This record gives sequence, structure tokens and C-alpha cells, in this order.
Amino acid sequence: MSVRAKKHLGQHFLNDENIAKKIADSLTEKGYNNVLEIGPGMGVLTKYLLEKKSNVTVMELDSESVTYLHEVFPVEHIKLDTSKDKFTIIEGDFLKQNLAKTFNGEQVAIIGNFPYNISSQIVFKAIENRAIVPEFSGMFQKEVAQRIAEKKGSKVYGILSVLAQAFYDVEYLFTVPPNVFNPPPKVDSGVLRMTRKEDYTLPVDEKFFFRVVKTAFNQRRKMLRSSLKSMNLSDTLKEDPIFAMRPEQLSVQEFIELTDKIASHGDRNNERTS
Repeated sequence: MSVRAKKHLGQHFLNDENIAKKIADSLTEKGYNNVLEIGPGMGVLTKYLLEKKSNVTVMELDSESVTYLHEVFPVEHIKLDTSKDKFTIIEGDFLKQNLAKTFNGEQVAIIGNFPYNISSQIVFKAIENRAIVPEFSGMFQKEVAQRIAEKKGSKVYGILSVLAQAFYDVEYLFTVPPNVFNPPPKVDSGVLRMTRKEDYTLPVDEKFFFRVVKTAFNQRRKMLRSSLKSMNLSDTLKEDPIFAMRPEQLSVQEFIELTDKIASHGDRNNERTS
């Protein structure tokens, strides 16, 4: 049995064993026992995750792929120490999952060859669940992977860059050409790893930090005194040099400082909730 790649699901099946192993090896296996693979397709990455002897869960939306996985990876044929390890196949949409409930609040690393059309949403969900996601590793469209890892000063540095790097150390690992997929995508892919920071709490209100970052980048070509005017900045506050900058010029730490300045001197009560 084989699985037909479905365009509406953004499926491009990886068929290079060496790259699959490199992606699996990108996980450090530190501080957690559970690994969740999103979109396993025909399991080329799955088998290498199983070799790492973690508790592996795969989550797949495509029912045809789920049937294939049950046939290729029957639980009774997988050599597991059942007192320590387990293998689970879940048919479902990752974006609709309650991860804390699925994994009983335990730490879980996320990995996968992510569908391009929802890859950014997958990252945002991982960030939202950062308390239980110590590592995140996988393959994206190259431009998206680079954007997540990009530092300030670049035109592609944006909301996803700041929010990911506020809580995780992000590393762009390697580039993958189109010809190792079936069907081949029209662009290169990129693999990155996000490792949660030892202290992943912020010294400011986190929801307000998210709002400041998103509001600033919604008008990224404008100076902050203009893009953030909906926050009713005082005239004195707008004279601060930081408000003469554009959002791509600010590091994560500077966005934290910006959030603190607005929280201390701006009028947050008149903001619209994002």
C-alpha cells in the first residue's frame, strides 16, 4: 500500500532516509520522555524516532495515511520496553488538540515535516504551549524557517521571529532541496530547532507583550510612535528614542523594554483586545 499525496493537505512525502535521520537526530532528548510527530505521512521520520526509544506519538489528519501507519507500524511488531516506552497513532488535527490533556501535562517535544500551509500556525501553537514543549524541531519552507530564526535588522524579521525567540533559542540547521520529496515542492525547505530557554518567563505581562509585538509589525514600515498610536502613548513617552525606530530594528529584549515602557506610561485601558 502507498499513500497519495493530497494537495489540499500540503503533503510532500520525504523519501530521503539520510535527511529523515538528520531531522530525528536534531532532538536532544533532554528533559522529556514524550515526542510528538506532526504529519508523519508514510512514516519515513517515524521509524528513526522510534529508534530513539522515546514515547512516540504521531498525529495525522489524513485517514489514508493513518491506515498506512497502522499497517506498517503495528504496535505488536515494534520492539518496545512496554514498562517504559509506547507508540501511539492519533488521527486528528494538531491545531485543534489540547496538548496538556493529550499528554497529561507532561513535557513533550514536537517534530515533523510540517505542511507548508499551516507551518506558522503550528509554531504559534507550540509557543502557546511552551510550558510543556521544551523542544521543537522540524522542516518548513526555507523562507519560513529563516524568518523564525532571523535576527533584528532584516526585512523578514517579524512577529514570528520575536515571539519564538522570546521563549526559545532558535537554530537554522540545514537546507533541503525539492528533489527529495514526492511530489517535489517548488521551493527549498529548511530544518530548524527551537530549544526552550531555561527561564522562559518574561518580566512583563506576556499577553500585553504579544499585543505590542503584533501591533508594531502590523505597520512595519512606520515608526513605532505611529504604529503604536492606538495605545494612546503620552507625548512624553513618544519622545523616547525607541519610538523613532521601526519594529524590525528592535531585538527581543528591546521589545520587552518597549512593552514595559508602554505598560508603565501608556493607556492600556483604551486598547482594543487583539
